Amino acid sequence: MPTIDIDPLVDFACRAILGSPEYPAITLHFLNAVLGGLPLITKVEILNPTIEKNFEDDKYSILDVSGLDEFGRYFDIEIQRSKPAALPERLTYYSATQLVEQLGSGDDYADLRPSIGICILDAIMFPKIDDLHLDFRLINAKHNLLLTDHLQIHLLELPKYKPPSDNRVIKDPLQQWCFFFRRTKYLTPEEILKRLPHPVFAEAIGILEMIARDPHQRSLYQARLKMERDVRAKEDYALQQGLEQGLEQGLEQGLEKGKLIERARLVGVLQGLAGDPVQSIEELAKLGLQSLSVLEIELQRRLRERI
Repeated sequence: MPTIDIDPLVDFACRAILGSPEYPAITLHFLNAVLGGLPLITKVEILNPTIEKNFEDDKYSILDVSGLDEFGRYFDIEIQRSKPAALPERLTYYSATQLVEQLGSGDDYADLRPSIGICILDAIMFPKIDDLHLDFRLINAKHNLLLTDHLQIHLLELPKYKPPSDNRVIKDPLQQWCFFFRRTKYLTPEEILKRLPHPVFAEAIGILEMIARDPHQRSLYQARLKMERDVRAKEDYALQQGLEQGLEQGLEQGLEKGKLIERARLVGVLQGLAGDPVQSIEELAKLGLQSLSVLEIELQRRLRERI
C-alpha cells in the first residue's frame, strides 16, 4: 500500500490535525503529551477554528492553533519548518500577547490564567542539549525559583528525535507524536498504526487521507507546500549572496592587510638604514597606508641625500 503523500509538518496539514473542533481527542492527546498530563486535560476549546481562506496568498503565513482548556489555560500551537530569525523573541511575544489580551476593563491581575506557547520546530535551536522537549518559564536561575507559571514556552526540536531501530510499539506519548511528525510521510498507514496504535493517530491519518483525496483540500495543501519551498529558496539565495559578499569583502580586506604589512616592513628597513629607532611592524601598521607612504618617501629622501 502506498504512503499517504501528505506531510503533517506542512502547516496546513498540521493545523487540520491539531486545530479541528471535530477531533478534540487529537488535540487533547497532543497537549497532555507535551505537558506531561499534569493536570490531565479532558476538555479543550479551539478558539480559532479553521475558516476557508485563500491559502495561496503569501500574506496569510501564520497557521497556529489557539485553545483553552478546562483549567482556564490558554494555548498557542505553531509549526516551524526552519529556524527563522529572532524565533525566541517571536515565541515570547506571542505568549506574552496571549497573556495580556486576557485582561479587559475592570479585570484584576489575579484573573490572569497561564499562557502556554508550543512550537513544533523542524530544526535545532540548542545543538548542545540532547533533550528534544525544552520547557521555558520565568525562574530565578541562581536558586531555581519559579516566579510564575503564567508564561510558558514549550519547544519541540524534532530533528533530535531518533526512532527506535526495531519495530516495537512506541508507548511514550511525546515520543509517539515525534514519530508521527517525523516518519508519517515515509510510511503507509498500516506501518504507522503498528507503531502508534492509539486511536488518535488513526484519526490523524484519516485527516491526512482526506486532504489527499479532496481536490480542494489538496490544492490548499500544495499551495502551502509551494509557499514553504519558495520562502526556503529565497532564504537560501540570500544566504548564498551573503556568503559570496562576505568572501569578496574578506579577500579585499586580506589584500589590504597584506599591503599594509609589506609597507610597514619596508618602512622598518628604511628606518634601520637611516639610523632611526626601528619600530615594530605592529606599531607601524597602526599608522595606516597613507601615513606609511609619507614616512617611506621621507626616509628615502634622507637616504638619497646621504649618498
